[in-house]
Amino acid sequence: MNKILIAIGACLACVGAARAQSTVTLAGLMDAYAGSMRMAGDAGRRAVVGSSGMTTSWIGFSGTEDLGGGLKASFKITSFLQIDTGTPGRFANDPFFSRDASVGLSGAFGAAQLGRGIAPNFLPSILFNPFGDSFTFSPLILHKNVGLFNGTGWAATTPSDTGWSNQITYTTPKFGGLIGNLHYQFGEQTGANDNRKNVGLNAIFQQGPIGLTAYYEHDQISNPVNALLTAGTPARPDTRKDWMLGGSYDAGIVKGYLTYGQGKSDVTSVESKTVQLGASAPIGAGQLLASVARTELHNTVGQPTRTTATVGYDYFISKRTDLYANLMNDRLTSYKNGTSLGVGMRHRF
Repeated sequence: MNKILIAIGACLACVGAARAQSTVTLAGLMDAYAGSMRMAGDAGRRAVVGSSGMTTSWIGFSGTEDLGGGLKASFKITSFLQIDTGTPGRFANDPFFSRDASVGLSGAFGAAQLGRGIAPNFLPSILFNPFGDSFTFSPLILHKNVGLFNGTGWAATTPSDTGWSNQITYTTPKFGGLIGNLHYQFGEQTGANDNRKNVGLNAIFQQGPIGLTAYYEHDQISNPVNALLTAGTPARPDTRKDWMLGGSYDAGIVKGYLTYGQGKSDVTSVESKTVQLGASAPIGAGQLLASVARTELHNTVGQPTRTTATVGYDYFISKRTDLYANLMNDRLTSYKNGTSLGVGMRHRF
């Protein structure tokens, strides 16, 4: 706790020193829900007050400095929070500033960043499903980025986390409605693992009612650390390659989403195939949301299939505050189905 207080104090000191020459912003998002949760394969039902029902709660600082000639310097330092318990991070042993910790330059050439930031899979996944970055209720995010920690053995199909440490990121200038991102994460390993790394890229196109996206990742490093590996090394025992294509169309009365992706390990030969279909429709001051994702595992015992479907309503009571209610059903081959219900509130500042 003392280390956390020292880190926050240091950030506040930086804010005071930087005001005269740059713009520094304190921002965040708090999200909590109450509900009854049961995922596929769970032994029973849990009544919970949980954090991050629709968006992972976070708080932090960002800033920019105008260097002249169209060139700007920037920094980001933000932390995830579990506001149901007041615990920093998304889970045990998550780095304190696991959301962002980076410096960068931007200009006519695009933008470059050094440090920890989002992975190639993150933006395409959250922008092309109606539940966004909900790690609690979004079928697509649950399949791609969240394992079932209940003895079923079901793992996330994208193994490298939604954020990468020790990376260089380059963002292209915007060409019409198209923007691209290149990611390279240094493994920082020695010996037999000295050449292991993560490499990825994505592209996002938005123009008028049409949205298109694609990403590709070559994953050899776990983030933040794979505790199952000896000596705590973040080097994975295999190489995973995963990709996704997505599209959306906004017809006004309804917006549709479609994604398809695959992931494969070079050691086990297990291959995942995930398709997601979703829709959102404005109703009153909010939106009706619906999404279903289906993942098939190939080249493994039993060829298991997981299907998750969620319907919900997100009601905005102001520009910064919304209330939501979600109902989710989760099915996995050879295990009992699970049904979850959550009602929550999200506030931005």
